[in-house]
Amino acid sequence: MVPLYPLRFHPILKERIWGGDRLKTVLEKDTGEMTHVGESWELSAVEDHVSVVANGFLEGNDLQEVIEVYMGDLVGESVYQKFGVEFPLLIKFIDAEDDLSIQVHPDDELSGKRHKAYGKTEMWYILDADPGAHLNSGLNQSMDQHKYLEYLESGRLLELLHFEDVKRGDVYYIPAGRVHAIGKGILLAEIQQTSDITYRIFDYNRTDKKGKHRKLHTELALDAIDFSATSEAGTHYEVVKNTPVNLVTCDYFITNLLELDQSVRKEISHLDSFVIYICVEGSCAIKWPGGTEFIMKGETILVPASLEEYELQPGVGNCRLLEVYYPIHNEEQHAADH
Repeated sequence: MVPLYPLRFHPILKERIWGGDRLKTVLEKDTGEMTHVGESWELSAVEDHVSVVANGFLEGNDLQEVIEVYMGDLVGESVYQKFGVEFPLLIKFIDAEDDLSIQVHPDDELSGKRHKAYGKTEMWYILDADPGAHLNSGLNQSMDQHKYLEYLESGRLLELLHFEDVKRGDVYYIPAGRVHAIGKGILLAEIQQTSDITYRIFDYNRTDKKGKHRKLHTELALDAIDFSATSEAGTHYEVVKNTPVNLVTCDYFITNLLELDQSVRKEISHLDSFVIYICVEGSCAIKWPGGTEFIMKGETILVPASLEEYELQPGVGNCRLLEVYYPIHNEEQHAADH
C-alpha cells in the first residue's frame, strides 16, 4: 500500500445569519458568491458533511474512505479500535459578525440516549477580536431549573450569564453542559467532538430572510445545562518558543500551542494518534522523508499516525500552530515530544 502523507482537505463553508466576510478577507477562503459566511469546516466526519482530500494521490477521496483503507495507519490503532471509520474530531474556523445564539450542547450520555450521537465538548482559540468583543461561557451564579426558567421566560436570561472580554490568543474550554455563546467581532478556531447537536436557548428574537424566528430548544436544554457558576472561563498559558505548550487536555482531545522561530523535529509514535495542525499565525513547512507540505494562516493539515517522524520548519516571521491529537492513553498524557 502506498505510504500516507500529510493530508489537506477542501474547506466546507457555511452561511450563517450571524456570519461575516473575515473567512475570506483574513483567512483567504474562497467563498465565491456566498455572503455572511460564518463557518469553515476544515476537517469533518459529520454525516453529509465529510471532508474531501485536496492534495496528493488521495485527492478526491473523503475522510471516511481514507480511514476505511488505511485504518490505524491514519488515525492510530487505538483510535481506530474505538471509533472505526468515524473520525472523532471536528475542526472549524468561525467568524462572528454578529452575536451567536445562547446555546448548550449535551454530553455523551444524554446525546447518545436522545440522538444516538456523541456529545459536544469544545474549545476556542481567538484569532482576532474587535475592541470590546466578548463571549459568554457559563453562568454568573449557581441556580436551579426554576430560577433559570423564570429569567428565561421573562426575557432576562442575559442577566444570568458570565461574560468575558477577549483578545487575540485567548483560549476557552467549553465542556458539554456549559451555556455559551460567541460574541460579535470575534474570529476563532474551534476544536470539538464530532457532533452537530446544539440546543439553542435564546437568539435575541432575530428573524431570517423570510421573517421567521430560528427554532429554540428550551425543553431539551433543561436536562443538558450545568447550572453551577463559572467565575473565570479563560485558560492561562505562557508561550515557550519551539516547545509545545498545553492549552487543553480532556477526554476528547489534547491541544498544544507551538510558536516557532526555528525548525523542530517531531516524533509521534508514542501518541498512537493522528496529529492535526491548525495554522493561526504565519506559515510552516511540514517535511517528512517523502516530501514537503506547506501550511499558511487559516489552513489545517492532518498528519497520519504512521508518519512517525517529521520536521516543522517555520516561514519568515512568527509562526503559531495549534497541535491537536486524541488522548488515547490517559488524560494526563504530556505534550508531544519536540
